[in-house]
Amino acid sequence: MHILLLNEYYPPDTSATAKNAAMVAETLAERHRVTVVAGRPSYDPDEYYPYALLRRDKRNGVTIERVGSTAYPRHRMRRRVSNYLTYLALAIPRAVAIRPDVVLAMTDPPIAGLAGAFVARLARRPFVYNIRDMYPEMALGGDIVRPSRWIERWEKMHRAALKRATRVIVLGDDMRDRILAKGVPAERVVVVRDGTTFPASLPTREDPVVREIRCGFPFVALHAGNLGFYGAWPTLLKAAEILRNENVGLVFIGDGASRQALEGEARTFSNVRFLPFRPISEVPHVMIAGDVHIVTVRRGLEGVVVPSKLYGILAAGRPVLAVADRESDAARIVVESGCGLTADPDNPAAVAAAIRLLRSDSSRLVEMGRRAREVAQKYARVGELERFVEVVEDAANGWKTQETPSPAGHAGLSDRVKGDHEP
Repeated sequence: MHILLLNEYYPPDTSATAKNAAMVAETLAERHRVTVVAGRPSYDPDEYYPYALLRRDKRNGVTIERVGSTAYPRHRMRRRVSNYLTYLALAIPRAVAIRPDVVLAMTDPPIAGLAGAFVARLARRPFVYNIRDMYPEMALGGDIVRPSRWIERWEKMHRAALKRATRVIVLGDDMRDRILAKGVPAERVVVVRDGTTFPASLPTREDPVVREIRCGFPFVALHAGNLGFYGAWPTLLKAAEILRNENVGLVFIGDGASRQALEGEARTFSNVRFLPFRPISEVPHVMIAGDVHIVTVRRGLEGVVVPSKLYGILAAGRPVLAVADRESDAARIVVESGCGLTADPDNPAAVAAAIRLLRSDSSRLVEMGRRAREVAQKYARVGELERFVEVVEDAANGWKTQETPSPAGHAGLSDRVKGDHEP
């Protein structure tokens, strides 16, 4: 098959969505012809490209076509929106001209799914929608935008795109629940998690990099990852304040839209540290540095975002504190596997109590780490990627069956199914 993937970010962009898009595209390319329509690198890229209306590259068996979108740095929202809009304006006509067998869209930019549905409809091809962050709920819940008529219109168009999709691939059960609530048939919605790889080895606590990350604290609760709009950050800082005289440190590693504000709020806290992202080679050091790793989703955003970093924590055999609603995907995994604890994302005292409990019982921490490694086997990345490929192939094969002409005089299956796919 010829599979078209629509996603603005693709390596040398360094965003998580760029890396995931590359993993998916390269795995699909082992069996099929894959073309990615991306924008010019703009997300902290390893390499910048000069302007060209269309640039074609080949990478690990994948054809990458980059349209001449603007490439402003991502840190200013208006310029980032310019990148989004110029990408869509150029990517949609290019995608229509390619005429693939399957259209696959992710969620960068946030309305890429709408574009994918539109391209698939024009090409009369199956549409597979891989939702990584759920919009417009993400924009509303993260206080990026306010409720308005255009947000209502966005949601209406998004529901139409979902109903147009032959398959909707989501990252967790809580996200699947949200999609089902929008009226999408259950048989079309499939959970494929990001999964994880397993470190060949981990450093010791005496390693200089590990000691640097621990910042001298006897017990470290560590959050490594994006400090965006989705986390229960005020709750974590208030919990740190409660624990300020108890030899517990809260260490944040990473960057994001909320970091500057958080650093300002915590400037007088002696037990809170903010560190930059570490090189990929030091990820094992980050994993071993935390006595417990924090995964957080602010209330109301469960199923809107799914923190896939959980799987890397599990693979490293580290205990988890899920500061999230107990119905969130991360909290369910932690509770069912016994690899950590959960705490109310609106209750700083509950977060502080959970950290105290973990700090006071070293044998329990060891057992949680063992269970984390055990449950991580279920989420091996190679298995999840294989499942992703199977979903795309099933969508295409099912579409071919539906499109097969029926014998004269009989109402064909394709005639009945087209009504489900075309608004």
